[in-house]
Amino acid sequence: MKLEVGDQAPDFRLKNQDDIEIGLKDLISKRIVLYFYPKDNTPGCSIEAQDFTEMLHNFAQKGVVVVGISPDSPKSHKKFIQNKELKHILLSDPDRSVASSYGVYGKKMMYGKEVFGIIRSTFVIDTDGRIQKVFYNIKAKGHAKEVLENL
Repeated sequence: MKLEVGDQAPDFRLKNQDDIEIGLKDLISKRIVLYFYPKDNTPGCSIEAQDFTEMLHNFAQKGVVVVGISPDSPKSHKKFIQNKELKHILLSDPDRSVASSYGVYGKKMMYGKEVFGIIRSTFVIDTDGRIQKVFYNIKAKGHAKEVLENL
């Protein structure tokens, strides 16, 4: 089930790249750009993550924290951050339960075949924990700029 603007953002508590648990309630002192991506160190995911890092200062100026979530392990996230010089939080959702609660785990087309996986999507969450903006099934290139322009 997909979330819509005005819905309460599903709560979560996941480990970050340093194996420290972070929850939605720890982040909502600011607005949050929460983006879901399929896999660390893959071309599209690298482009998206690097774009968010390059624009992190612009997001911070608008009072927004950027957080990425994928099924990869904290160890994988740490390598991804080091390899791509990322500067934002990455959270590990190994059982895809958080992705499912946000409606971003399901059937998708990949190389002409229907598969189950993470559907690249982004949510802007306000300080009350409500969804302000939804971007489902997006393209990696240029997405960070699109999100920034919609804040």
